[in-house]
This record gives sequence, structure tokens and C-alpha cells, in this order.
Amino acid sequence: MTSSPTTPTSLLRLLATFLRQHWRAYIASAAMLAGIALLIVWIPRQVGHVVDGLVAGSLRGPALLLPLAQLAAAGLAIYLLRVGWRMALFRAAYGLGRQLRTRLYERLTLQGPAFFQASRTGDLMALATNDIDAIEMAAGDALLAAFDGSLTLVLVLAMMTLGVDWRLGLAALVPFPLMAFAFWKVSNQVHLAWQGSLARFSALNQHVQEGLAGVRTIRALGLVARNTGQFGELAEAAGEASYRAQRWEAAYEPAVGMTLGLGLAIALGAGGWLVARGELSIGQLTSFTMYLSQLIWPMFAAGWVLSLLERGRAAWARLGPLLDAPLTLADTGSAEVPPGAALQFEQLRFAYPEAGRPALDGLTLALPPGGTLGLVGPTGAGKSTVLRLLLRQFEPEAGRILLDGRPLPEYRLESLRHAIAWVPQEPFLFSASVAENIALAAPGATRAQVEQAARLAAVDEDIRRLPQGYETEVGERGVTLSGGQRQRVAIARALLAGSPILLLDDALSAVDTGTETQILAHLRELRAAHPGRSEIIVSHRLSAVMDADHIAVLRGGRITEQGSHAELLEANGWYAQQWRYQQLEASIEAA
Repeated sequence: MTSSPTTPTSLLRLLATFLRQHWRAYIASAAMLAGIALLIVWIPRQVGHVVDGLVAGSLRGPALLLPLAQLAAAGLAIYLLRVGWRMALFRAAYGLGRQLRTRLYERLTLQGPAFFQASRTGDLMALATNDIDAIEMAAGDALLAAFDGSLTLVLVLAMMTLGVDWRLGLAALVPFPLMAFAFWKVSNQVHLAWQGSLARFSALNQHVQEGLAGVRTIRALGLVARNTGQFGELAEAAGEASYRAQRWEAAYEPAVGMTLGLGLAIALGAGGWLVARGELSIGQLTSFTMYLSQLIWPMFAAGWVLSLLERGRAAWARLGPLLDAPLTLADTGSAEVPPGAALQFEQLRFAYPEAGRPALDGLTLALPPGGTLGLVGPTGAGKSTVLRLLLRQFEPEAGRILLDGRPLPEYRLESLRHAIAWVPQEPFLFSASVAENIALAAPGATRAQVEQAARLAAVDEDIRRLPQGYETEVGERGVTLSGGQRQRVAIARALLAGSPILLLDDALSAVDTGTETQILAHLRELRAAHPGRSEIIVSHRLSAVMDADHIAVLRGGRITEQGSHAELLEANGWYAQQWRYQQLEASIEAA
């Protein structure tokens, strides 16, 4: 999904757009609410007739049964209509929540790493839950309560002034401008209070997410008490912010109560005077006081609607800009990646935001179809950055990457990423079975294919020793597996994907040298069986790249040495020194 110029810029425009899309559900709900309102205003008038009939003695015995049955039928009809409008309305309102969550999720999946480096995970989760819930309530409860309250208010006022006595009606409405002023003042404070509440909830959500993700580190460093204390402070701040918002919302009720109480006092005083003068019957006064009591709901509805709209407006102010945020990487290409494509890196220059120096500076390399490129060098040399630019997680500041002679932006992002199987330094496993994690990129793979990929990654025996074998749940982020097992499961997943380009970003760092040798041998066999498959291996362990067709040594973002394993040893530079050191280290460990 790309940014759309038609995305509503305010909550009311969003609700108007949604209402037009689902007008049938809203019309049905409005029709049922109109029926309820008509019945509600009819009941006091019917009660007034019954009271006058009882006073006059015209309603006795069987004659009284019909109007009472009509009142009972009206009560039952109101109940059924209330159930009906809620079913019609909330199905539509929940649809808005579903739409917004889908749009948010799609938007996030298209954003690049630069976006997520500037965003907090907990805040994004809060937007997908708390904020969208607030917008959903504005589309459901608020809209229909506004319609219901307004219609009831108009009908009740009409019956009070036209159906009973206009003088009494005007007298009872004298205090209402004071309530309107109070509502205006309170609604401004409610908006500010909910802005603060949503922000506090996001901060609490972020702390919980970070705490759970880093629970092992927190325990290892003895920071449990400190982390718990911070959580308590954030929870207290979130609770206080929510309480502040609820406290301002509660201010609507006293304004309604005082207004209606004052209006009732005026109505009873004026009504008693009119009854005494013979200008109003007792039944009419009874009907009027019942109508006045029915103004409680429209008044409370007004406060409730204002509260829900202010809450939704505060939420949309946070969510709307995110849905409209430009993508950090434009997906404007149309070409499909062909199999067996050559790779070229031409004069690449790139610096991470706020970095003091470029991560890559003038890097030029070539990888023919079916070739293997090894990238080595000290930490921070720019090895992983090469892979991230190839994956189009970032765009180079200068230079370009060509695939089959075309710049990467000319390819569709989806096609490019299907063509590349990437095993990062810290592989991510989902809360699913081992088999499901391996088959993630090939959901139609058979169990035999999954097991074959596991054997190639030298993890099959480890999996079979698990409690349920391939059906063992690995837990969130693969927490039940060791680091080496997670890496090998990720390698098996990449191999099963069958992509023409395989990227291993220090993906063998957590396995022993014997397992590494076994995996590298299997990769050589796969290259022989699939001549067009290319590989780029990033590693600190030089034994992982010794069989590569070409090896480049990066230092400070530049290539300082390159050639085959034998050529680099003969050059006696950084690569040769590291090779001798690592061989000595391995021999000491073996002894």
C-alpha cells in the first residue's frame, strides 16, 4: 500500500468516508433508533392519557387493559429494536477497526529499517490496539449515540412544547445554555487528557515489550528489581493519566444533573401554577415531567459523544500521520529477477543516519552467476552493510548495485526478495514448530523436503532429539533452542526457499568448526547441483570463506585486499595474519 492523497486528514472525515461505505448498516441502525425514539416519546403521552382517564373515571376494568397492553408492547418493541441496532451497528464499526489494523500492518511491512529505527515497537503496538479501539468506538457508539440523542432530544422537546404546553417547555429550557458552555469547556480538557493518556500507555507498552524481549539480560545483570520499579512508575503514570481523562469525562454528569434539576424545579413550579389556574391538567403535568426526565439520556449522550469523539480524535492524530508516512524505500520497479543473474557493486557509498563516517566508501565488486563471494574484515568494516544494500533495506548514497545489468530499483521489491534467501547474524524464529519455521518460505514443502533441508544445515539430528521432533514448538524467537540450533534452522529455511542468491551474514558464528565444515561441504554440493545459484558469505571465521571463488577484505568501508584464499595468503596482509591466528587458536582448542 502506498501513501494516498485521499487519506482523511481528520477523524470526522474518516468517519464520513466510512459511513458512506457502510451506509446500509447505519441507515438500518438509524431507522431502528428512530422507532425507539418515537416509542419513547409516545409512552409519556399515553401515560398522561391513562392518568387523566383514571382521574375522570373513564378508564375502569377492561377499558384499562388495552392502554396498559399497548405500553407493555411498546416496552418489548423498544427492547428488540435496541438489540437489533446494536447488532447492525457494531458489525460495521468493528469493520473500521479491521480496516485500520490491516492498513497499519500493510504499511509497516512495506517500511524499511530506517523507519523502525526511528519508531518504538511498543508505540506501534499501542497504535494497533488502544488507539484503533478509540477510533472504532467513535465510529460505533459515538455516531449512533449522537443520532439517537439528537433525535430523542428533538422529539421530546417537540412533545414538551407542542404536545403539552409551550410556555412550560420554554421555562424548563432556561438553564440549558449553561450546560452547553460547561460541555465546551470540559471537551477541550478531555481531548488534552486523552492525548496524554494514550502517550503514557504507549510508553508503558514499550517498556513491557523491551522487558520481555530482554528478560535474560535483565536477569543476568541483576536488574529485575530496577526494571520492576520502572514498570511500576510507568504503570502509575499511565493510570494517573487515564484517571485524569476519566475525571474530566465525569465532569459531564454534574453539568447534566444540575441543568436537569434546575429545569425540573422550574417546570414543577410553573406547572403547579398552571394547574392551579386550570390551564393544565394533572395528566399533562405528569407527561411533561416524564418528558423532562427523558432529556437525561440526550444530555448524557451529548457528554458521552463528545468524550468518545475527543478520545478518537486524539487517537487519529497519532495514527493518521503514520498511515500517511512516506515509505522509506520506494517500490516503483516492474521487472522480475531472472534466475542466474550476475551481481555488480559499483562505487557504493553509504552512511547510516547520524553516523560519524561512511559505512561503505567506493566499494566495487562483481559476482558472476553461480559464484561465491566471501566478505571478511574486522567488526564495523561494512560487511553486513553490503548485504543490507543488496536487500534494499537501505539505498546507497552514491554508486549502484546491478542485477543482470539492471539497477535494483528497477525490480519489484517482492520479486527481489523472493530471489534472495538471507540468513542474518541473529536469525528470527517464530512461535511455531521447527518444521513450520523451516518451511516458512516454502509453505507447500513436503516433510521429506523439510528434513532434507535440515540435513543440509546439519541440524536434523538435533531436531530429532527434541521432545516432539520436528513438531516441537520453539517458543517465541526460538527461545527453546540454542544459538547454534537457531542459526542452522535459519540456514535450513533459506536452503529450502531455493532462491538463486543465498546470503549468509556470519550465520555460522554459533556452531563448532566440525559442524561448520559439514555445512560448507553441503553448500558446495548444492552449488554443484545448481550451477546458477550464487552465494555471498560474510564471516569472521576465515575457514567459512576459504573455498569462495573471490574473497574481499573490508576495513573502514573500503576493500583493502581481494583475491582467492591462496592469493590472499601469499599477499601476507591482514587476511594471512588472521588466518594464522585462527589456525593456531583452533589447534590449541583441539589439544
